[in-house]
Amino acid sequence: MDIRCSFCQTPYTLSRVAMLDALQEVDSQNLTHYDAHCPRCRRATRIPRQRLEMAMPNWREELKQFEKEMKEHPQQEAPLPTAETTPVDESAATPEAAPAKKGATKAKPTATPAESKPKTASRQTTPSADTKKSNAKKTATKGTSKKSK
Repeated sequence: MDIRCSFCQTPYTLSRVAMLDALQEVDSQNLTHYDAHCPRCRRATRIPRQRLEMAMPNWREELKQFEKEMKEHPQQEAPLPTAETTPVDESAATPEAAPAKKGATKAKPTATPAESKPKTASRQTTPSADTKKSNAKKTATKGTSKKSK
């Protein structure tokens, strides 16, 4: 059954097994609709019971047939993933010393002059130029307003 999400407009389908599960749930709980969850946004889209039954009119017989198939060909559950050990070089295998305190951090490596890039001439300022600029701003705004000029 093809469905379009009401919220993100993503088209998706309900498989035969999902349809049978939906019809079983709707029938057992006497619901008027089934909530199909969108694979993209995970929001529920309501599907009316009548639409489900129109898509699979003989669902009770198909459910019995599906259960019969599952008894004839049982499927094993997928094994749980195990932590696989992979060979790792020794330098990565040795753990680094943990900091003593919770808030403590590792010491940052200091940059050497050869590694650091020199500043361009346009960005360098002298200390006297910085004070002249700050003094000029203070004196320009002192006691006079822009409207009076």
